[in-house]
Amino acid sequence: MGRRLKKLKKIRIHREGTHTLMGSFLLLLLINGGLYFGVECKLPFYITAIASLVVYAIMVNFFRCPIRIFGQDTEKIVVAPADGKVVVVEEVEETEYFHDRRIMISIFMSLVNVHANWYPVDGTVVSVSHRNGKFMKAWLPKASSDNERSTVIIETPEGVEVMARQIAGAMARRIVTYAEAGEECYIDEHMGFIKFGSRVDVFLPLGTEVLVKLGQTTTGNQTVIAKLN
Repeated sequence: MGRRLKKLKKIRIHREGTHTLMGSFLLLLLINGGLYFGVECKLPFYITAIASLVVYAIMVNFFRCPIRIFGQDTEKIVVAPADGKVVVVEEVEETEYFHDRRIMISIFMSLVNVHANWYPVDGTVVSVSHRNGKFMKAWLPKASSDNERSTVIIETPEGVEVMARQIAGAMARRIVTYAEAGEECYIDEHMGFIKFGSRVDVFLPLGTEVLVKLGQTTTGNQTVIAKLN
């Protein structure tokens, strides 16, 4: 069992980054090879090679995909759907699906965070929708309603509906959502992926016990952000 758990903790590269990393590697290899063999002075090659290593390391870090197991009772538990920092904890009017007051918890992902997204609760996917929009900075309040986004509604085994919304940021231009209406979903499973800087909002019923604070750092599929009543 110990060896199995150790293996599960190993970090892998997310499938969304495979083609990007391969293409970038070949492009950087071509550029650096051209400078090395085509330019007599080696200084441009050394500068470009160092810059290439730094850029590629950042990309690999961005697309890393740790395998995480929550490992606790998930009844009425809401886990962080993403790595990042809590930028919003407030009561808001949700106007797209619930049309009532909800508690919104927003987690902002910077370039250095894992960008895989996990389901925040166990349950059944009720609906999945995508809306085109702007690409404002993801931490701005209007980003939740104005930016391009995908919305997933999940009904828990207790009959509570929870909304998870993936929001594109100023640099994020592609939101990937794996959820499909009618399928069962569980904590520990990937809900989707957002490329290059973004945010995930979770909308919860009033009366939910919030367990995180503004500015707190979260770990996707590990940090308990709330408990449903």
